[in-house]
Amino acid sequence: MTTVPTTDVPAAPAGPGGPGGPGTVRLTPLVVRLKLSLLRNGLRQSAGRRAVYLTSLVLVSLFAVLQLLGLIALRGNAHADSVTVLLLALMGLGWAVMPLFFPGGDETLDPTRLVMLPLRPRPLVRALLAASLVGIGPLFTLCLLVGSVISVAHGAAAFAVGVLAVVLGLLVCVALARAVAAANTRLLTSRKGRDLAVLSGLVIAVGAQFVNFGAQRLGAAGGLDPLDPVAAVLRWVPPAAAIGAVDAVSEGSYGRAAAQLLLSAAALAGLLALWTRTLTRLMTAPDASTLNAAEPAAREKAGRAGGPARLLPAGRIGTVVERSLRYVWRDPKTKSAWATSLAIGVIVPVFNALQGTGSVYFACFASGMLGIQMYNQFGQDTSAFWTVAMTISSPRDALAELRGRALALLLITLPYATLVTVLTTALLGAWAKLPEVLGLSFALLGAMLATGAWSSARFPYSIPQEGYKNVVPAQVGIAWISIFGGMIAAALLSAPAIAAAIWLNVSAGGEDRAWLLLPAGAAYGTALTVLGLRLAAPRTAARLPEILLAVSKG
Repeated sequence: MTTVPTTDVPAAPAGPGGPGGPGTVRLTPLVVRLKLSLLRNGLRQSAGRRAVYLTSLVLVSLFAVLQLLGLIALRGNAHADSVTVLLLALMGLGWAVMPLFFPGGDETLDPTRLVMLPLRPRPLVRALLAASLVGIGPLFTLCLLVGSVISVAHGAAAFAVGVLAVVLGLLVCVALARAVAAANTRLLTSRKGRDLAVLSGLVIAVGAQFVNFGAQRLGAAGGLDPLDPVAAVLRWVPPAAAIGAVDAVSEGSYGRAAAQLLLSAAALAGLLALWTRTLTRLMTAPDASTLNAAEPAAREKAGRAGGPARLLPAGRIGTVVERSLRYVWRDPKTKSAWATSLAIGVIVPVFNALQGTGSVYFACFASGMLGIQMYNQFGQDTSAFWTVAMTISSPRDALAELRGRALALLLITLPYATLVTVLTTALLGAWAKLPEVLGLSFALLGAMLATGAWSSARFPYSIPQEGYKNVVPAQVGIAWISIFGGMIAAALLSAPAIAAAIWLNVSAGGEDRAWLLLPAGAAYGTALTVLGLRLAAPRTAARLPEILLAVSKG
């Protein structure tokens, strides 16, 4: 741009390509045109990007129309108000968290790009708020709001309030997303912030389990009555409060409707004030993330020798354990994989136990989910594996490396699997099964550690550090063989422990001896782990060049 846009600022004098006389440049239309230009230029970059955007637009539009028709069909139902209030509450939650996981979806989410321009925060907030209304998300939200109003509104007064409710609800959602994004701009524009998007898989996985749990509870209840108590609370939480006001007017409760509308308006005003304050700080204060950076680094370096690291074994094994645990804590992809496994490992057995449909043996799911982390051990290091490969010159070095990685996994998995097993048996009241299930879990974990070590050496593959893929396209087949082939082998190795459990449960008096599976399963799992590591060590040392080449392709 040849001139700096401001609000109510005299435009540049007339010249080539300039205005014919003095005037003003309005910021809001200019930022909206900027948003449209960014969208148009982004689609011009490649045919693939245009195809993805158009496909997304068509699918979202189709889903929005179906939602609209479904809400209209819900009109007159006794639970229409509860359904619409819950939908709007979930929509508001989505607007709040999506900018944290998908910051790259909108270039205008980063206001720090405008810090060098003479823009005042309040006019900039109005302009960005208007630009935020352009997109697929606002269109879907608008359809949901309109359908909700049609579903609960009865009478001219309710529809009149519905128009205001649609405007307030949409603006609250957009302002909420912008306020959250602005408050986390420093994080979202950093490398660690971009890697935060990797954790969206955990949110989706956990959220899907909660949705499944809720759907099953509704199905067991035989109706939508369980939604009413939750909706009674959420109808006072913006943006759902706006739809609650429409329902209140339909019932003749004008005082409650006014209070809910005022609450929505106050929420909008508060979000805009927070957004304005955050923009002022971003555009006037330095980035504190780079200040005094040397002091924390020095403190961290000084503290490495202390803490829990002192309890680790001396030598290479302890070093490998500490390095592996640091990867789990610091590397976004590794952290995401561990967090997802930890969450699903407890959700599946516990949620099934809470519903009364689960089995105590579901607790073995915890060991299985974390045992998967042993597969592709070297691929998790990506191209940095060359620093490890330089220190491996013999099968003995490889064995120490594998032992350290297995020990790091066991430090987390053993207490976690034990806790999940105890919790599951407590919920089901099957305390007599606790030793048996623990023994099966330990045997399964040992089998997965053994097969995972061998599979890591035989079928390594690269994990891309950017984006959401967990394997490069050219190595998908290798990844399938590594993980699913190893899991099948682990299941076969666990067969003796499973057969022993079945025999003890069906034989006369066998249940009294089932506790023997705990020491037997622990010993069997330990033997499998030791044998698997010893067999994998020579192959690892012999295949170092091939492993290094495979894991560096990402």
